[in-house]
Amino acid sequence: MSTQKHSSMFEMKIVVPAIADSFKKLNPRVQMHNPVMFVVYVGSILTTVLLIHSLFGSGEARPGFIFNICAWLWVTVLFANFAEAVAQWRGKAQAEALRKTRQDVPARRLHEPHIDSPFDTVSASTLQKGEIVLIREMEFIPADGEVIVGVASVDESSITGEALRSYGKAAATAAL
Repeated sequence: MSTQKHSSMFEMKIVVPAIADSFKKLNPRVQMHNPVMFVVYVGSILTTVLLIHSLFGSGEARPGFIFNICAWLWVTVLFANFAEAVAQWRGKAQAEALRKTRQDVPARRLHEPHIDSPFDTVSASTLQKGEIVLIREMEFIPADGEVIVGVASVDESSITGEALRSYGKAAATAAL
């Protein structure tokens, strides 16, 4: 049973900075990175100019109509910026949570490149490139590597990309 705490997408520690960022992203240099939203952004600016023009009585349409179009365009731009900012802040929060829960995983460093070889149990942080480790079913994977003997299926977190556990039917050795 998982005891992991699930967080809401609309936590105040994410929403407040995301709102601020959604207004900071109104900078034209930032908007140009998304061509579709940049067109909506330019349309928002143009309809704002048309609204001001119509408020002084010389517009081609009634101010109420132009105001509605202008408001919808600005809401669209700000919502897109807000959604992007929330995604960025959630990513930062998840990376920080991962850093806090980081643990040093023990690794079985093989003396020779085969499964029955004798091994030393060492800290994963001491492993060097080219060393070979033995990983058994349901064990944490100590480092990035490549399966060289055996088979394995690895559950990877879709958000962080970090390998979580090995689900191989047999033991596998991996070269780092």
